[in-house]
Amino acid sequence: MDHAIEKKPVSIFVPYTLLAVSLLWVFIQFVQRVELEPGMVEYPEEAFISPAFELPTLHGGKIRLSDYRGKVVFINFWATWCATCEVEMPSMQKLYDRFKGKGFEMLTISVDKDPEKIPEFMQKYNLNFPVLLDPEEEIAKKIYKTTGVPETFIVDQQGIIRHKAVGPRDWATDEIIQSFSMLIGGEI
Repeated sequence: MDHAIEKKPVSIFVPYTLLAVSLLWVFIQFVQRVELEPGMVEYPEEAFISPAFELPTLHGGKIRLSDYRGKVVFINFWATWCATCEVEMPSMQKLYDRFKGKGFEMLTISVDKDPEKIPEFMQKYNLNFPVLLDPEEEIAKKIYKTTGVPETFIVDQQGIIRHKAVGPRDWATDEIIQSFSMLIGGEI
């Protein structure tokens, strides 16, 4: 009797090979997974250390976030062409006026490609808080992973992000003023 060994086409092994490779990849990813620990690593979300940055200011010079350690820092990403930014700017100015020099700093970061438009915008709304420039959105998109403007990060005295706000807010409400008073006073 002649037994013929049946030849199976190579294509039958492709799905099994893909399955084996996929399972191996999942296993490797699971083993290499690193858990982010709040308060221990820089990451642009609540309870994490605020990512460090250094940016030029509208009036020359540079500002580093680390220069404000020990203060509550209000970081706001915005642009002159952003209609919702226009809505929240007056309330930001009220918040800045209320807490300036009292353990509080406001760092607004413009993502405008043309910084020439910023002074006119600031004058139109009577704004005098610091403006930093990020025209290439290196800090906004790559470091803080913003999805648009406005986005705001409230950072405590230890550099921990206490609140992240996506979209505009009225920053001058009694509730928000009270929250900032407590945070600056160390009661939160």
